[in-house]
Amino acid sequence: MHSTWRASQSSYHLFRTNGNILPSDHVSLLMDDLLTLSLHSYETVRVVAGKSLLKMMKRWPSMISKCILTLTDNLRDPNSPEYAVLGSCSLLATQSILKHLTMDLKAFSSFLIGILASSHHDTLKVQKAINELFVKFNIYFAGVSRGIFRASDNNSDGPDFADLMTQIGSMSFDTTGLHWRYNLMANRVLLLLALASRSYPTSFPLILSETAGHFLRNLRSQLPQTRILAISALNTLLKESPYKMSAEKPSALLQESQGDIKSSLEGALAQIFQEEGFFSETLNSLSHVHIITDSETSSSRGNHVNSFQSVADKSITRFYFEFSAWWPRTPSWISLLGSDTFYSNFARIFKRLTQECGTPVLLALKNTLEEFAHAKERSKQCVAAEALAGVLHSDVNGLLEEWDTWMMAQLQNIILSPSVESIPEWAACIRYAVTGKGKYGTRIPMLRQRIMDSLVAPLPQRVTTTVVAKRYAFLSAALIEFSPPRMPISEVLLHFRLLEELLTNMNHPSAQVREAIGLNLSVLSSNIRLYESTVANHSLEEETNNLYSRLKAQSWAQLLVERASELALRIQTASHSDSLETSTAMGLENGFLDSSSQDDIKQMETIFHFIISSLKSGRSSVLLDVLVGLLYPVISLQETSNKELSTLAKAAFELLKWRIFWEPHLQRVVSVVLSSANDSNWRTRSATLTYLRTFMYRHTFILSYVERREIWKTVEKLLIDNQVEVREHAAGVLAGLMKGGDEELAGNFRDRVYKEAQIIHKKRKQRNTSSSQSVASTHGSVLALAASVLSVPYDMPSWLPAHVTLLAQFVGEASPIRSTVTKAVAEFRRTHADMWSVQKDLFTEEQLEVLADTSSSSSYFA
Repeated sequence: MHSTWRASQSSYHLFRTNGNILPSDHVSLLMDDLLTLSLHSYETVRVVAGKSLLKMMKRWPSMISKCILTLTDNLRDPNSPEYAVLGSCSLLATQSILKHLTMDLKAFSSFLIGILASSHHDTLKVQKAINELFVKFNIYFAGVSRGIFRASDNNSDGPDFADLMTQIGSMSFDTTGLHWRYNLMANRVLLLLALASRSYPTSFPLILSETAGHFLRNLRSQLPQTRILAISALNTLLKESPYKMSAEKPSALLQESQGDIKSSLEGALAQIFQEEGFFSETLNSLSHVHIITDSETSSSRGNHVNSFQSVADKSITRFYFEFSAWWPRTPSWISLLGSDTFYSNFARIFKRLTQECGTPVLLALKNTLEEFAHAKERSKQCVAAEALAGVLHSDVNGLLEEWDTWMMAQLQNIILSPSVESIPEWAACIRYAVTGKGKYGTRIPMLRQRIMDSLVAPLPQRVTTTVVAKRYAFLSAALIEFSPPRMPISEVLLHFRLLEELLTNMNHPSAQVREAIGLNLSVLSSNIRLYESTVANHSLEEETNNLYSRLKAQSWAQLLVERASELALRIQTASHSDSLETSTAMGLENGFLDSSSQDDIKQMETIFHFIISSLKSGRSSVLLDVLVGLLYPVISLQETSNKELSTLAKAAFELLKWRIFWEPHLQRVVSVVLSSANDSNWRTRSATLTYLRTFMYRHTFILSYVERREIWKTVEKLLIDNQVEVREHAAGVLAGLMKGGDEELAGNFRDRVYKEAQIIHKKRKQRNTSSSQSVASTHGSVLALAASVLSVPYDMPSWLPAHVTLLAQFVGEASPIRSTVTKAVAEFRRTHADMWSVQKDLFTEEQLEVLADTSSSSSYFA
């Protein structure tokens, strides 16, 4: 076979020199033979023959169409053997043939009809090969050449492009006699051809309207995959927006021009969605896509089709449903909203359908939305939330009137509804409705102010805490979509109005509501700060009225920090009093104090939620002054009698300790840390040391020498603290500081500690027990020596043998000194075990004997 192909090269040279367009007869015979061998029952023969055939087709492109017709006949023929279909799919999937398809209408038509009419093949190998061929066609398809459209206009003998569209459209409607995969293929081909027909101006409007109507009807399809593809198709096809209002197109001008300018799709689409029960059936069908289980822990957005498909089905459907994630525009960091099944692509089709056809869509949707919004099934509420979100964000002419007529009442009913299962979806609906418009999300939607007014409106007196928490959840979802630099003055005033409400309700009895209040505080305050930092000349001071006079006189940030400091002191005092009270003689008075302290604890919990939310939001850089002011309450309330408060304080502490502070906030942080280290409560001092571990690691290279020295001195003082836990904690922090690279401070500390320890040891050796040296002072010196030893866990600098030997000589002291020595020496032995055979040469015999005598049961080498 190879020799035969080589012999054909001489004929190819003659073809090239003579300029003959068609190959010679024996070349045609050779290609026919190769085509037959490429469909052989042996796979090896098919592969070799296929490679040779492709080489010849590259030299004689005019023969490709003939080969395509033969290969596609094998796909259509139900009697074709399996190996012939496999060989045909292998050849048709090559780039040479796929590129040629778009230039020959007859071959292109034969290829598409051949694939879509091949569902009768029942073997798995054949079906897999056909699926892979179709997916590869989707990948390489880049449109149809203009020659195909010119051929259709000239009424050539071949098939017409419009006839091809009609034939494929009829196949895409066949949901009973055609397997769902091939129905999906037909719909996909119809979408591709409709998009490619943009180069066919004479028939493009008709093709586009028929195709859009076809996919609008497919929203009610019984096949889940077909419904999903219809959503993708409608989001692609619905591009015109004649009813959309904008700054360049005022409402009055739009009403005048509507009689002359209409969407090319409006007539076909209006006829469909005005059918009786259309939206009811459509929303019911789309609700089946929202598969919600009790064990659902994360949003299935973007991967929803995978939940009802087998592994084999995913091979063909995966290609179609990779939607672009253009929304939300801001990070979804609010855990309070939970996981939602809100699909923005579903909302977008209702938005674009409204922009294409105007208020008739709103009127047709009204009753269906009211029914589904109050349905018991969460899936129906999900699709109702998507439809309402798209309508609210459409900005069409007449939307304001419909808002006043029924949409505002509908939103208020949703807020007051006691249902909690669908809160994430309705929160996403509101977030979508108020999100900015345009490429960068900078333009304000028409209904944003009215939606916010409905959310800000006070609730009735008697509502459950669930409704209150739902309202705050909706507010936070809406506020994070605001663009602070471009907020108008009305939205800024709205922020201050909400801020005053939140500061007043910080002691709400419900923990769920307090968490929502703290979350909204962080969003509001960050929005205000971003607005103030980017807008130089805003008229906030002149336009605020008496409602905000108190907030102008005293900054909300200062108010929050001062309140937190007062609460922290009162809670500490109350906790200390509770731990000392042992009698019940003061029952009435204690009851009063407990009521007051509980109110303080609730407010403090709200502040902790504010801190946690601010640090998670990624906006903490504009709230650094507030976070610095709240640092002491977080440190001081790590351990209280109220477990819930302590848990929140620890959660805030874990986030806050990793935050980097820059000037001028860094100096304030150092001041707070130094004062906390001298606090009367030993638990606060211990928590301060924990904070210093991470703080110094993050700030060593931006702290000044004076600040670092002050921190060293403060930690050194804690080595002689009255509490043993604080002394041991300080030693661990000092060991970490000496690893930080500040050699000057570390060297001075080591030398000073070694001399002090030598003096103490000499006094102990001379039995000078009448000295005024306290146990805490001696323990502090030993801990400082242990910190020096443990600061170099694997190396052996020249000073280390003398230090560890001197430390070992304190093993005869009483506890807790003895325990400190044995633990430190055991840790030294453990970390130096690998290189001990080399490092022990740096010790003298006497030093090694001292270390050997220190071995105890707690030692690693015991």
